Amino acid sequence: MTKKTDKSLSLRDRAEEAYDGARERAIETYDSARSTARKASRDAGDQIGEAPLIALGGGLALGALIAALLPTSKKEKELLGPVTDRIKESASGAADAARDAGTARLGELGLTKTKGSDVMRQVIDGALDALKTSAKAAATSVKGE
Repeated sequence: MTKKTDKSLSLRDRAEEAYDGARERAIETYDSARSTARKASRDAGDQIGEAPLIALGGGLALGALIAALLPTSKKEKELLGPVTDRIKESASGAADAARDAGTARLGELGLTKTKGSDVMRQVIDGALDALKTSAKAAATSVKGE
């Protein structure tokens, strides 16, 4: 054999080895991904079995999110438009009523915005005073007094 033929075989052998190595790694990666997917599926099934209501709630929330992101068709607007308007009006009215009732009850208890601000200021002032006292005690302890 000539030197050129030896080089050609050597290049060919290296190319085959590289191909075989890449093929082996691809198979290993595929098997690993399959195994990981199976484990994730089993884990998800276990989680759903342990907390089915949470899974149900998550599914409903995901469905509502997808429904909110999808555009409404003309037919849906035509058929559901009046119902949607009534629901929005009812929800708005309920929110207003809840806010008004809550505000009235807080007023009955004497919890106004001004009083709330005063209480918060007292809490902050008390916390700052406690912090100063603690810092002073720590400094005194470190000094050995």
